[in-house]
Formats: sequence, C-alpha cells, structure tokens
Amino acid sequence: MPSFQLCLSILETTSQIGMVRSTNESSLTGFILLGFSDYPQLQKTLFIIILILYLLTILGNTTIILISRLESKLHMPMYYFLSHLSFLDLCFTSSVIPQLLVNLRDSMKMITYGGCTVQLYVSLALGSTECVLLMVMSYNRYVAVCHPLRYTVLMHPHLCMILASMAWLSGVATSLVQSSLTLQLPFCGHHQVDHFICEVPVLIKLACMDTTFNDIGLFVAIVLFLVVPVSFIPVSYGYIVQDILMIKSACGRQKAFGTCSSHLLVVIIFYGTIIIYLQPSKSKYKDQGKFVSLFYTVVTPMLNPLIYTLRKKSLKGLLRKF
Repeated sequence: MPSFQLCLSILETTSQIGMVRSTNESSLTGFILLGFSDYPQLQKTLFIIILILYLLTILGNTTIILISRLESKLHMPMYYFLSHLSFLDLCFTSSVIPQLLVNLRDSMKMITYGGCTVQLYVSLALGSTECVLLMVMSYNRYVAVCHPLRYTVLMHPHLCMILASMAWLSGVATSLVQSSLTLQLPFCGHHQVDHFICEVPVLIKLACMDTTFNDIGLFVAIVLFLVVPVSFIPVSYGYIVQDILMIKSACGRQKAFGTCSSHLLVVIIFYGTIIIYLQPSKSKYKDQGKFVSLFYTVVTPMLNPLIYTLRKKSLKGLLRKF
C-alpha cells in the first residue's frame, strides 16, 4: 500500500513537471508584438519616421563618441560621461528599433523567444544604466559649479571610471535579476504582447500564475532606478542654483547656467517620458503609453547629442572641423 501511494505521488509529480514543461515549451515558439496594430494607417508613416530618427541617432551618437575620444581637448569628466551616454543610447536603440521596423512592415509581427529574451536583458540593462549615469552626471555638474577649484582633484579619472562602472554594473545586475525572474514565469500558451518591445511589465501580464513576487521586485527596481535618481538630481541642482545666484557677475552666472542647461534638459526629457512606468498596470491610457514609450525609445536618444552639440560651443567648433 505505501508503495502504491509512492507510485501515485511519482506519477502526479511527473505530470506536474510535464505541465510546466509544456507551458514553457509553448512559449518557445515566440511572441507576437502587437505594437501599433490598432493603427494600421499609421504604420507606414511610423516606419519612415522611425527609420530616419534611427539613422540620425546612429550618426549623432557615433559622432559624439568619436570626437570625445579623438580630441584631446575633450578628455575631461563631462565628455567622458557624455561618451558613455551616447554609447548607451546607441546600443539601446539598436536593441529595439530594428525589430520594431521589421514588425511595422510584417503582418505577423513575430519575435522569437530567443530574440525576446535578448531584447529583454539588453534593453533593461541599458535603460537602468542610463538612469544611474544621468544621476552621476548631475553629481559631476554639482562638483564643477559648486567646487570649481577642487574639480580636477575631486573628479579625477580613476573616480570617473569607478562611477561609470558602478552605473554599468548596477544596470546589468538588475537586468539579470528582473529578466530571469520574468522568464521563469509560465506563459501558458499566451503569445500576444500588447507592446512593441519585450519588457518586464508587459511579460508579467502574460503569466498564468500569481506574480506578486515579480511585482514586488519590479517595484523595488522602479524605486532604485527612477525614484532615487529623480530625488537626487533636483537636490544637486538646488545646490547648483544656490551657488550660481551668489555669483555677482552676470556673465559668470550665464556661463554657469550654460554648463548645466544641456544635462538638465536631457534629464527632464528622459525622466519626463520614462515616468510612464509609474502608471498603474490597468491604466486606461495604454495606447498613449505606447507612444510615450516610443518617444523615449526613439526620439530621446536622437535628441541627446543634438542638445549637447547645440549648447556647447566647443563641440560645435569641433564638429565644423570634423
């Protein structure tokens, strides 16, 4: 009798494993990225606009990287972090836009399970890294304005390398944790992703089990990579404005404001759009959310090099020379 019960328990366990395996194997066929399927009349227009913006993003960010590396006058902390930002934007758009362009022209709008996995890991790592890097850049601006005489001592190359590495490692770490937890969920044969990119929030919605633990992990990541930087950056700029207002010379104040205006504008655009992650998951404005996501995925990486080159006379001069 005990052996019979043991056989039954083994059969039940085997069947459960088979069910989990079948749900996971059903997801291996891939996903359908619905994207902008509700707006078929816009897809051709979106394809042309996104393609042009993507080419401009590649051109602008590649130019910033080359100038920052090749021009000895720009071997300073501000342009060191700017080259990292350009490299991030270049990689982030390249992990998302090619698949988006294919889906805008393809009626099936399929992405393989492997492609979705790579996109999930890479885009989340790069997006999280950029959140931290913008915070690091605000600290660099704070030191430059509030402690100009000690700037070269405080922001020495070794510290800049540590800060940049910290941004990259934190982004990779959160991507490994969040993406791995998400991919372990059983999707139970659901393949339609109501977005144009494989992201953690949209994939969690496909799961056919309790996702409380995943939701908590996502909330923690939002706090660490959105709330903390958004809280830190205004504080640093508060000290910057306070010091600028104490400058007696109008020319000096204008120069100090010009030093920070480019980064502040990039921060406002980036966080003003990515804040869509803080919306409730059952928001009625999911279509508007897609367009906002499209803005920070496509438009923001193209605007960053444009903003910095227009605001920096040194960069404009070097661009003319190149």
